[in-house]
Amino acid sequence: MARARRRANGFLRDFKEFALQGNVLDLAIAVIIGAAFGRIVTSFVEDVIMPFINPLVAVTGQDWRTITVGPGIRIGSFLGAIVDFIIITLIIFVAVRALQRFKRQEEVADEPPLPDPNLVAQERLTGALDRLTETLESRNTQVL
Repeated sequence: MARARRRANGFLRDFKEFALQGNVLDLAIAVIIGAAFGRIVTSFVEDVIMPFINPLVAVTGQDWRTITVGPGIRIGSFLGAIVDFIIITLIIFVAVRALQRFKRQEEVADEPPLPDPNLVAQERLTGALDRLTETLESRNTQVL
């Protein structure tokens, strides 16, 4: 009995650690926001875009989202989901692209400016001359 309780406590402790990790919480938040965003896009498509498109694709005076083929095959609903997907994908693409540009600008601002190649060459030559001078001076003192 005690052994089973330890296993259960270990399992619950492991599950708690897993559930409270940053990645899992971030994923849960993303799913919730994504669902809300999906409803916004669906409303945008149905209430804003489709009133302009419906007259162009209307079949026998009915809304194109209600078109069915055979018993229960809702082609119009499927096409509406495709339009929703395309709009969501486009918005996400634009948002990710803007974030990448912002991140790139931030990285460029963080990088220190490159030193002048002439100054670097002068510093190397000065260092080499100093070492040569030290070597010659040490040889002169050994000869004397």
